[in-house]
Amino acid sequence: MKKQLFKPYTFPHGATMKNHFALAPMTTYSSNQDLTLSTEEEVYYNSRAKEFGMIITAATAVSKNAQAFEHQISIRDERYLDSMTRLANSIKQEGALAVIQLHHGGRMNKPGLYPNQDIVSASAIKADREYAATPRKLKISEVHDVIDEFVNATILAIKAGFDGIELHGANTYLIQQFFSPHSNRRDDEFGGSLQRRLTFPLRLVDRVIEAKQNYGKPEFIIGYRLSPEEREDPGITLDDTLRLVDELCHKDIDYIHLSQGYYKNTSIRDQADKRVIVDAIQNVVQGRVSLIGAGGINTMDNAEDALIHGYDLVALGTVALADPYIITHFEQGKEACKIIGEESILPSPLLHRLRSWKGLEQKGYIIK
Repeated sequence: MKKQLFKPYTFPHGATMKNHFALAPMTTYSSNQDLTLSTEEEVYYNSRAKEFGMIITAATAVSKNAQAFEHQISIRDERYLDSMTRLANSIKQEGALAVIQLHHGGRMNKPGLYPNQDIVSASAIKADREYAATPRKLKISEVHDVIDEFVNATILAIKAGFDGIELHGANTYLIQQFFSPHSNRRDDEFGGSLQRRLTFPLRLVDRVIEAKQNYGKPEFIIGYRLSPEEREDPGITLDDTLRLVDELCHKDIDYIHLSQGYYKNTSIRDQADKRVIVDAIQNVVQGRVSLIGAGGINTMDNAEDALIHGYDLVALGTVALADPYIITHFEQGKEACKIIGEESILPSPLLHRLRSWKGLEQKGYIIK
């Protein structure tokens, strides 16, 4: 398995990674004031592209009211094309695949980001977060508008030269909000039964595939990131997700990316359910699409174990922030550097946030 991790990997539609490692999509809070790519972000992505087979960018806003937090890069219209072209080029010139994560925060958007902010969701249900506002329920016509925004962002990503897009259907953001029985209390075509809660994500995938067929190359990657469960009651269950996964595997996509706290998690909502989530999902996938694992993968042993459990690729997160040379270190048989500081080649706003985050030192990181 160790040797396999450093060999090339080819996706179902033909795009090839130089190794089996992906940089997990992590927010940098580091765009310019106008939400274009900053020079520091460009340097950060370029440094990791020298190591990883695929770079999945930070969540990138598909519209003005998709923005969830300060200094989030955007791809909402043609004004951002030059910025996104720079981002794609900074990654691809080092031999890595450049995949942009398309994102809408929905009810998770931080209030007060800009004047007359319009926080929307599937239903007017406030998230269980201290800062959260009660969102406005999207009208049916507006739901179609949001899908159009993702499609437009996909077309812009193709024009900018990206190798693919990842739909951010995880971490409680808008796509997940439509799938969730907690945040989606609609009684129309987009909500109610499980089948109708699947309508938004599956229709979105269909429209993005159509955009690829009309504007992109056959090997252009389409990925979908998801969180397998929610803690809320009612909330997304593993069985709900297995249905979503099966539906996605019938679509013309390349991969599903599991967002978990630990890559071998069992249920976070049902202590009696002892299924390892990736095993249950792999039983449904059956090789129809590639499967990416993330969460707690910070050693070579973890990475090898992830492949044994059925992941095709591994995505590295926090440990890749600390160590810009992590794949080289792994290949040399060394452990990852866990010192987070100036040598980590990070945008300064991100480094500032990491220095203030509690819990990193308990995980073995040294903050400088």
